[in-house]
Amino acid sequence: MTTMVLWGGSFSSSKVVVENVPHSVGALLRFGGGAIALLLAVRLFGRRETPVPARNAWLAAAAGVLGVFAYNGFFFWGLSLAPSLDAGILIPVMSPVLTSTFLLVSGKEKATWARVVGLSLGLAGAVIFFLGAGGSAGGGSDRLLGDALFLLSAVCWAAYTLVGPRVMAGIEPLRATTYATCAGAVLLGVFAAPDMGEVQWTELSSSVWLNAVYLAVGAAAVANLLYYRGVSEVGPAKASLMMFNVPVINTLCATLILGESFGWLQGTGACVLLAGAAIAVSQGKLPRRTPARNDHESPSDQSAEREGHLAK
Repeated sequence: MTTMVLWGGSFSSSKVVVENVPHSVGALLRFGGGAIALLLAVRLFGRRETPVPARNAWLAAAAGVLGVFAYNGFFFWGLSLAPSLDAGILIPVMSPVLTSTFLLVSGKEKATWARVVGLSLGLAGAVIFFLGAGGSAGGGSDRLLGDALFLLSAVCWAAYTLVGPRVMAGIEPLRATTYATCAGAVLLGVFAAPDMGEVQWTELSSSVWLNAVYLAVGAAAVANLLYYRGVSEVGPAKASLMMFNVPVINTLCATLILGESFGWLQGTGACVLLAGAAIAVSQGKLPRRTPARNDHESPSDQSAEREGHLAK
């Protein structure tokens, strides 16, 4: 849940940064700073007794091309055209829809009536949302293009989530997140280099720098680390389900802090999209609470209970 709170606030903070620097530089500030924070964390807290296989390190770096470079390239570009309110709806809701769709099409998960209905509703909601964005009340062509870029960001994040378990095999979450973030940050640096000279660094307000620090340490380093750890423990499907907390947090930040809003058509599309995504990912079932552990059980009994629960 901590991850979702950090990410929920990151959309508005990113918008503040993008309003003061080019979108490519904003992306670099977020993940360049995040890479530095993670490198320090590895230095201080990383496990040194187990060397990381080269193959695992390269896999983690390759994942960073998707989850850091491509995702944030599209995301910050979209923020320069559309409100953060749209990003906070489309990215965290479409990501689990796309993840669920891939798992369904690839045969890794079974097709159920709830999943088919949910995905259909999600698609319908996305269409309604985009129609609202393209209308005069929604903001016009710039907002529509920005929302399309947010959708591409969601595609990148879904792919990043799906490759997570393979990347995490044989490497601790801290190092995997660090390799991914550093690889993505290097590419973002190359992409941002032509725009660096346009920034009046001495004229940036303290608010911009505070938001940049929050994005680098909280939303990039800490949140990505916790998310990768969650993917390794519960799998991509359940981890993506937690993304539904992000729109609520972001909506509060975007409306109360930035004063953003959308029309009734976009609002309707957002509600349909959110409902469909929730049904598709949860398969129409409420999460079951894990039974309280009996203190009188032996460790072997408790281990067997955990294994049985994971196998369900």
